[in-house]
Amino acid sequence: MISGTTKLIGHIGFPTESFKSPMIYNPYFEREGIDAVVVPMGCEVPDYPSFLKLFFRLSNALGTLITMPHKVTTLSLVDAASPTAAIAGACNAVRRREDGRLEGDLFDGEGFVRGMRRKGRVIEGTHALVVGAGGVGSAIAASLARAGVARITLFDSHPEAARQLAERLKRHYPALEVEVGANDPAGCDIVVNATPLGMRAGDPLPVEVERIAPSAFVGEVVMTHEITPFLAAVRARGCAFQVGTDMLFEQIPAYFEFFGLPPTTPEALRAAAQLD
Repeated sequence: MISGTTKLIGHIGFPTESFKSPMIYNPYFEREGIDAVVVPMGCEVPDYPSFLKLFFRLSNALGTLITMPHKVTTLSLVDAASPTAAIAGACNAVRRREDGRLEGDLFDGEGFVRGMRRKGRVIEGTHALVVGAGGVGSAIAASLARAGVARITLFDSHPEAARQLAERLKRHYPALEVEVGANDPAGCDIVVNATPLGMRAGDPLPVEVERIAPSAFVGEVVMTHEITPFLAAVRARGCAFQVGTDMLFEQIPAYFEFFGLPPTTPEALRAAAQLD
C-alpha cells in the first residue's frame, strides 16, 4: 500500500523493461512493513541532469538507484562521492544529506566483497586479478582495494582503460601494488571475470583456467545464467566461486544502509523476491 507517508526510491534509467529492483525491494518492503517503494523511472539522457535534481526536490524522496545509461553522468551531478565511485568514475546510488547536498556511491564492488566475506574468504593481503576495466570491473577493483588486497593485476582488451583505472587506484590507495598487462591468473588468490564473456554461446573463456590455482577464489559478473562456462570450468578445477547474482543480492543490504533503512540480509531478500 502506497500512502502519503511512503518514501520514494527512484530507479532511474532507460529503458526500464529489464529492471529487477522493484521485484526484489517491493515484496520485501511489503512483507516487513517498511513504508517505502521502488519506482522505475524511464529517463532519457538529455533530461537526466535536470530530472535527478528535480527528484530530490520531492519531500518524500529517500534516494535513487541509478542504472544505464546514467551511472557515469551521475558522478558529475552529485556534490560528494565515495572513493569507490571516484575510482570507478560512476555512481549507482544517490541520497540527499541533511544539508541538502547530494551524495553518490557505487555498490557493485561492495556486493562482490561482501559475498566473498560471507563465504569465509580472507581478502586482506591477497593478490587479485580483475579481467575487465569497465564499470563493473572498476567498481570491483576499487572495493577490493578498500577491503585490503595487497596487489591487483588489471587486464582489459583496451589497455588504456586498464592503465587509467590503475592510475585512479594508486591515487586513492598509494600503498597498493597495481600491475597492468597480461590476464595470467597464475599465483593469484582472487580471479574475477568482469567482462561480458560468457553471455553468448561460444564466447572464449576470460583466462586460462588451467593456470588458476585450485585454492583461488573465482568471481563472475555475468548474470544471464548462474553457472557460466567459466564457472563450470573453475568448479571442475576445484575452486571456490561466486555467481553473478550473488553480487546483486549482496549489494542490496549496502543500499539499505546508505538509504537509512533497517538492516537486512541477502537470504531475506531472496525469500521475498518475485523475479519469476
